Amino acid sequence: MEELNKYMEEMTSMVIQYAPKLVLAVIVLLVGLRIINKIADWLSRGMKRSGLGDDIRPFLASMLSFMLKMLLIFSVAGIIGIETTSFVAVLAAAGFAVGMALQGSLSNFAAGVLILIFRPYKVGDLIQVESQIGHVREIQMLNTVIITLDNRTVIIPNAMAISGIITNLSAQKHLRIDLKVAISYEENFEKIREIILEVLKTTPKVLEDPAPFVGIETFDSHNLVLAVRPYATVEDYWDVYFEVYRLVKQALGEHNVKIAYPEGVQIGQIAM
Repeated sequence: MEELNKYMEEMTSMVIQYAPKLVLAVIVLLVGLRIINKIADWLSRGMKRSGLGDDIRPFLASMLSFMLKMLLIFSVAGIIGIETTSFVAVLAAAGFAVGMALQGSLSNFAAGVLILIFRPYKVGDLIQVESQIGHVREIQMLNTVIITLDNRTVIIPNAMAISGIITNLSAQKHLRIDLKVAISYEENFEKIREIILEVLKTTPKVLEDPAPFVGIETFDSHNLVLAVRPYATVEDYWDVYFEVYRLVKQALGEHNVKIAYPEGVQIGQIAM
């Protein structure tokens, strides 16, 4: 009975000692969470007014919210009486161990942050990374997801995108379409040039500015290779690509121009 009374006295003493701290800690935690949410919303609206894209605003707001909540947790722990120094040391050791285990993922995460901040490309852009060309569907924290021109989903680690050469084909709002037409040496170049230029002027979706170009690219062993260079928007690239070839063949046939068949000529390269 005496031991029970002693135990109850100790419990009562602890309640009297820690109850105010616990109440204060709960109040600070609840009020702090409301304030942090308000700050995150205010920051998100401010970034929207400043022109930051939809792909970076949620990330920055969530990062700020996370850091503020960690500071709040440390503050609450200090109010209760928990030694925050040892708490921080344990977290640091755990973070170091996790960081070593996830070194590759962390490099992709850091690269994702750089992509969102410096914006070498954004969602919807047509980009080329390594040998992959496609439209950016999503910029994740670890990967960039693109849809290739043949409708394949390709997931590219962000570290690879940052460390390699990125070609943003949407940056200039239009693309040059590199086409090649091979004709016989006996044909009149100036006449054929005028025929092709007329085709380019009347082909739908071919841009007038920059102006299309037709010139002699090289003298092949058996024929003359002409460079045909129309311009189109990113969205109309493939429509113009195939339509120009079709209409050029049709026009040359109507003018009785013989089209040669060059060997080893690569056609249809994307260029700026």
